[in-house]
Amino acid sequence: MALLTGNFFAETLGTSTAVTVLMPDSAQPPPVLYLLHGLGDDETSWTRNTALERYAAAYDLAVVMPRGGRSFYVGEHGRFLTEELPRVVARWLRVADQPAYVAGLSMGGYGALHWALHHPHRFAGAASLSGVLDVAHPVVRQMLHDGVPHAFPAGDLTGSDYDLLSLLERPGAAVPPLYLDCGTEDMTYPSNVRFAERARRAGRQPTVEFGAGDHDWQYWDRAIQRVLSWIAGLRRGR
Repeated sequence: MALLTGNFFAETLGTSTAVTVLMPDSAQPPPVLYLLHGLGDDETSWTRNTALERYAAAYDLAVVMPRGGRSFYVGEHGRFLTEELPRVVARWLRVADQPAYVAGLSMGGYGALHWALHHPHRFAGAASLSGVLDVAHPVVRQMLHDGVPHAFPAGDLTGSDYDLLSLLERPGAAVPPLYLDCGTEDMTYPSNVRFAERARRAGRQPTVEFGAGDHDWQYWDRAIQRVLSWIAGLRRGR
C-alpha cells in the first residue's frame, strides 16, 4: 500500500488544493473509495488519526481523500467533487472504471450522502460516520448558521437539494446501498436516528451500526474498519 500526496490547481475552486491517496499493490486496477474528512480537518486527517493505511491494505481499494475545508462539500466544493476530482483521479491513478464508493465522518458524512443521493449511478455504496445528516432540523440549522454561515443558503432548508431526508423520499429516486455508523453519545446521534427512520419509511434499507461511542477518533478508528468490511461485502455480492 503506497501513501501518495498530490497538490494541484482546481479550476472549479479557483485555487490550489490537495489530496492524500492510499494506492494498493494490485495486479488489477482497484475500485475507488472517496473518503471525506470532517469540519476543521483536512486531507491528511484519516491517515494521521487512524490506522487506515494498515486496514485498507487488506481490501484492495484505492482510497482518495480530498481537501474539503469547511464547505460541507456543497457549493463549489460539491462541484469540485462531482465534476473535477473524478477526472483528476482517472488521469493520475490506475483505477477501475466502475462505480466508486464514498464515505466520510461528521461534515464528511453529510458530504458523502449528499454526493451519493444526487449522483447515485456513480456509487456502489455510500457510508456516513457520525454524519451531520439532518441539516434542515431547526437546532442543527442554527448550529450550522453559527459555525459555517457561508456553507448553506439562508432560510429553511426543508425540501431543498441540501435536505438529505427529503432526497430519500423523492419519487423514483435511485439510492445506492447506504451505511450509517454513529455513537449513541455523539451529538449527531439524533439526526442519524431520524435519517435511518425516514430511510426505512421511504423503502430504503440502510445498514445501521449504532453503539456506545462519542464524536472522536477512537470511535472512527473502529468505525472505518466496519465500513471497509461492509464495502467488501458489497463487492462480493456484485
